[in-house]
Amino acid sequence: MIHSLGYLRFETAKLDEWRAFATEVLGLVATTGPREDALYLRMDEHASRFTFLPGETDRLLATGWEAPNRAAFREVVARLEAAGHEVTPGTAEEAVDRRVEELAHVDDPNGNHLEIYYNPVLDHSPVVTTHGQRFITDDLGLGHVVVSASDIEASFTFYTEVLGFRHRDSMRFPAATFGGPEGAMNWVRFLGCNPRHHSLGLCEVPMPAAIFHFMLEMEELDDVGRGLDRFNARKIPVLQSLGRHTNDKMVSFYAATPGGFQVEYGTGAIRVDDATWSVKEITEDAYWGHAYNA
Repeated sequence: MIHSLGYLRFETAKLDEWRAFATEVLGLVATTGPREDALYLRMDEHASRFTFLPGETDRLLATGWEAPNRAAFREVVARLEAAGHEVTPGTAEEAVDRRVEELAHVDDPNGNHLEIYYNPVLDHSPVVTTHGQRFITDDLGLGHVVVSASDIEASFTFYTEVLGFRHRDSMRFPAATFGGPEGAMNWVRFLGCNPRHHSLGLCEVPMPAAIFHFMLEMEELDDVGRGLDRFNARKIPVLQSLGRHTNDKMVSFYAATPGGFQVEYGTGAIRVDDATWSVKEITEDAYWGHAYNA
């Protein structure tokens, strides 16, 4: 029912910092949009994948989830309403702002805001990334996002049983890692909606910005290495060193963003065939690397 992670919308008090960071460090492409006071960022033919709106704080406003067509969109809305979730139709003005044909608003059980939509507008002008890298998007969406889910079972049910996400993997970690009680264990659930291993992660930790990180996937390892050089040259904190994940096999690193949450910059993730995939619990997040830096 859900095709892919289509866009992310943020509020930020640091619009100029985000503009420089996104274009000069991440290699995204600034573009124009309906609002003159907002920052719109491209990475492929979609008119924009990231929107930053000026505000008083830095937080995730919405995850945008693309339905493949009108029938699928209406099916998603019907399933949400049948499950007792309040769905608000998007206005014509909002559709113009997001550059989609139609959208609907809903909150997950932990208050994370979703925008379900279909028929995004494409921009066929060449995407000339700042550093010549190619982002892997196409039918896989912009990447993935990990959000807060204090009541993780409620969110897990919402995404898998109502929206049709597929459970790909899980991991447990000490709650004390993020200030929780000693001896308790918390879950991370990895969910997919297309062959990308996961488009969504649910993390059983409260997060001030509602987001732990978003991930961008490069075509080449050299693009990741050059990205790491740019972070280091600008003395932007690299919070987890280069490493290879045990679940999606991606080689990546994690670094700070102007918003206080993280970005994962990686390459080489596997593609999942749901006909043969079996859910597993991983016990380490990396085969090597991904060391935490103070």
